[in-house]
Amino acid sequence: MRVKRNLAFLSASAAVALTVSACGGDAHNGMTTDGHDAQQTQAGVTTVDDVFGEACGAIPQDPSDPGSLDGMVADPVATAASNNPLLQTLVTAVTEAGLVDTLNDTSAEYTVFAPTNDAFDALGEDTLNAVLADQEQLTSILTYHVIPERHDRDAIIDAGELETIQGETLTIEGSGDQLTVNDARVLCGNIPTANATVFVIDTVLMPPQD
Repeated sequence: MRVKRNLAFLSASAAVALTVSACGGDAHNGMTTDGHDAQQTQAGVTTVDDVFGEACGAIPQDPSDPGSLDGMVADPVATAASNNPLLQTLVTAVTEAGLVDTLNDTSAEYTVFAPTNDAFDALGEDTLNAVLADQEQLTSILTYHVIPERHDRDAIIDAGELETIQGETLTIEGSGDQLTVNDARVLCGNIPTANATVFVIDTVLMPPQD
């Protein structure tokens, strides 16, 4: 299919861009300046032990794999996603929208609801190609998946509603491992990266239309 060929080319370009962007940032070892573990002192920061969900087993299990939970911890979120086989179409979309540097900014913190490749495929070839070609619409959709603060599972449940970078809100419902974000199910959540907590979801969230 045409969309598959486009995505293959764009994914290769995305990998180069994300690698360059990651190399340009500061190195992070998860420690604060006073030597304490930053993941234990910052609100909303999770560890690999906090991850939950039915799809977490689909993430590479070898700790030396950059796409594994251990590998993603040290990278900013766009770079971490680029190494995760579940999120390759998302990375392509982020690159097309010009959001790599924004999401890789380690001076900022985010909560990211990340649709899987299958979630994007469910849009259909024509719709996906049209969205990828429309930067304004693509940016609106992608920023609707990003919260400008870092939250873990307990925090998003307690909040119930979260305001996105796009400006509209998301509704969180459920408890334990059974969470929904609008009409999307959380497949794997509390994934730690250097500057974000990630929740992998099964549906591309569409912002409300005026």
